[in-house]
Amino acid sequence: MYINELYDKLPLLSAETYTYIGRDGNCHTESEPVLTEHMLDVYLNDRLTMKLVCIPQYLTELVLGRLLTEGILEDASDVEQIYICEHGRRARVVLSEKEPEKGISRDCEADREPFTELMPSCCTGNHILNDYFLTGKPVKPVTPISWKAEQVFDLADRFHAGMPLHGQTWATHSCFLAKDGQLLFQCEDIGRHNALDKAIGYALRHGIPLSRCMVYSSGRIPTDMAMKAIRAGIPILASKASPTAEAIALAKEYGLTLVCAARRDRMKLFAGTKSEV
Repeated sequence: MYINELYDKLPLLSAETYTYIGRDGNCHTESEPVLTEHMLDVYLNDRLTMKLVCIPQYLTELVLGRLLTEGILEDASDVEQIYICEHGRRARVVLSEKEPEKGISRDCEADREPFTELMPSCCTGNHILNDYFLTGKPVKPVTPISWKAEQVFDLADRFHAGMPLHGQTWATHSCFLAKDGQLLFQCEDIGRHNALDKAIGYALRHGIPLSRCMVYSSGRIPTDMAMKAIRAGIPILASKASPTAEAIALAKEYGLTLVCAARRDRMKLFAGTKSEV
């Protein structure tokens, strides 16, 4: 996989002025850093396929992770090259092999329209503009691995220690990628979906076997977050927040170990294998 990233550091924060109004009548002007929103168009084989709203960090990782968790990629070998323009506004991905018969039926009504817009539950305004490249292959159950509660507690400790952008703005979600108890990667983004996709994309980019990894998210776990982990083959998904009943059922169906309300001193195991002592 050839990667050509032309963008350098892009602005993440904007200094904004506001009026502080207190219940005690105190009123004055202050200034603080505010997170910026970044728009990224993703082209697959020259076809506009996704519009993502994110922060301009780890854009290649975001694209790779999103393509995998949407069922477009099976692994990194499906990608020949990725190009990110100098402004970080456009990503061009060349897929190594995506024949029509490998994807959805070319006879569907939606394919005769300019595009089919698929709406995820993500809160950031991300859009998938067509399903041309979806493989249509069934989702496979994950293979459970052994784990220790202390590994999750360690990630909770790291989250509690704070993330740079969150500490300045209180406006980001974060995700941590670990393998065999070792932290490999951490990232932030506007949305929890993006942060998880970046962690997954980092593993794809660097040849890290996701089947041996654990991820820790700062956000709640509905079905789409659980399915991202399942599609990626990640056996353990932990979160500081809570799951939905449907996400728990999905985790049980596909063998995903789901740990939520994971704090520095406690956690709740909703599905999957129990930790080793």
